[in-house]
Amino acid sequence: MAIISTPRLTLSLFQFSDWSFFQKLRECPEVMRYMGDIAPAKDTRLLFARRLAAQHTFVIREHNNPTPLGDIGLQISHLYPHEADLGYAILPQAQGKGIASEAVLAVCQYAFEHAGVKAINAYALADNKGSIRILEKTGFVRTQVLEKAYEIDGIAYDDWVFRLEHDVLKL
Repeated sequence: MAIISTPRLTLSLFQFSDWSFFQKLRECPEVMRYMGDIAPAKDTRLLFARRLAAQHTFVIREHNNPTPLGDIGLQISHLYPHEADLGYAILPQAQGKGIASEAVLAVCQYAFEHAGVKAINAYALADNKGSIRILEKTGFVRTQVLEKAYEIDGIAYDDWVFRLEHDVLKL
C-alpha cells in the first residue's frame, strides 16, 4: 500500500472506512463551488468506488490524527503514461494552513520519482484564487485559458490549465 509522508502529513490510499469523509467532502458547497455540481448520492458512491480502486489517489491526514483533511490524486493517461492530471480537495476547516501545498508537492514528487511521470497538468477555475496560488507556489505554470469551458450550477467559468515539468518541482 502506497503511503506518502511529509513533515506533518500522511497521504494514504482510500479505504472503505473513508466513505463518510468522502461523502462529506463531495457534499460540501464550499468545496464543490470550484469543482462542480453536487452529485446525486449514487454518483458519489461510484466516484468513491473509483477512488478505492485507484493506485494514485490519497486521503490527506496529519500525522497521528485519523481525521481526514482532504484528498489528492493523479490520473495517469493510458495513451501518454508519462503525463498525469492532478486534482485535490480540502475541507474548509483545513484550508489556508499550507496543507494543500504540502500535499501537492509530495504527490508531484511521488509522481516523478515512483510513477514514471514526466509532466503533471492541473486545472483551476479562474475564480479559484486559493488553488491558483497553490499551483503557482509549487512551480506550476499556466499554459492555457479555456474560456467559459466549465459549467457549475448553470454558470460558465474560465478554466485555467497549469503544467509542472519534472525538472521544475520546487522542493
